[in-house]
Amino acid sequence: MQFGIQREVLLKPLQQVIGVVERRQTLPVLSNLLVSANNDRVTFTGTDLEVEMQANVEATGAQPGEITVPARKLFDICRALPDGSKVQFKLAGDRATVSSGRSRFTLATLPASEFPVIDNIELIEKVSLPEASLKELMDRTAFAMANQDVRYYLNGLLLDLREKSLRCVATDGHRLAMAEAELSGGGSAQRQIIIPRKGVLELQGLFESGDGSVELEFGKNHLRVRRNEVVFTSKLIDGRFPDYEAVIPIGADKEVHIERESLRGALQRAAILSNEKYRGVKLEVSQNKLRIVAHNPEQEEAVEELEAKTGASELSVGFNVNYLLDALNALQGEEVVLCLRDANSSCLLKMPGSERSRHVIMPLRL
Repeated sequence: MQFGIQREVLLKPLQQVIGVVERRQTLPVLSNLLVSANNDRVTFTGTDLEVEMQANVEATGAQPGEITVPARKLFDICRALPDGSKVQFKLAGDRATVSSGRSRFTLATLPASEFPVIDNIELIEKVSLPEASLKELMDRTAFAMANQDVRYYLNGLLLDLREKSLRCVATDGHRLAMAEAELSGGGSAQRQIIIPRKGVLELQGLFESGDGSVELEFGKNHLRVRRNEVVFTSKLIDGRFPDYEAVIPIGADKEVHIERESLRGALQRAAILSNEKYRGVKLEVSQNKLRIVAHNPEQEEAVEELEAKTGASELSVGFNVNYLLDALNALQGEEVVLCLRDANSSCLLKMPGSERSRHVIMPLRL
């Protein structure tokens, strides 16, 4: 087995795959990449048994074969080689040689037969959508995922496939983010799956805001995403996601229309004097005015007053300032709408005249 390839061409698939490989592994072979050469194409596969990333690239003089080599070492070698250099990969016995110009590196290998590959997934549904749309859905919601919560089904992102649309939903129990995109083809079956946190982060790093499209293959226990030369496969979280639609506040009729950047700036300034542990700020709504107040145990106080379009009379609700800022960062447009009901109910943030992206934040008792 051998192949030759330009350093820059080789570096791209290695960068796409390397993130999946954990530095500390229970099985030695999981620290390796599976390198497969066939018909002038080379495929690199990395896995941690939960998430698998596969990227392939054209190579010259490829002789068929497959082997596993240390992932991090191969990546670091290629990254350290000079720009424009030609890399030659050759397998002899149980050693792989990577050479370029006067540099030569001999790497230990493990047999390809030991490498765990997710072969066929039991395909249930397949949809296609623009890559930029899926990237936007994930960017607007993924920040609200829980991290190492005992409710394991919250440590991931829900993909809710409907007849004409795809929704991404994430919640950590204190806030909820939801975004929706229309599907041109649409799915024939309604289906909900939960992608684990690591899989979501890997996908976010993979996507670009280009014109291409991606294919989502929904399996019984896996999700597979195909994009150009890359195939991403992830196990799914086996659990039932909460009824997120029940969390969206009903009767939140007190609307506050406000400039997004002004609100964001005011919250960032007020956050400086908020309680470091609870990060609480109070939103005080009065006729065409929003007042933001923050206190801390040192008896310090921050007050910000903003103009707002609202008919709501005296209303005061406390929230975690970081959750408000995360939601504002995920929304777009010049103006946002805060929908409130009373001092004990959650806040719904959205863009005016659009239900495509919604954020719910639970109140905080201050």
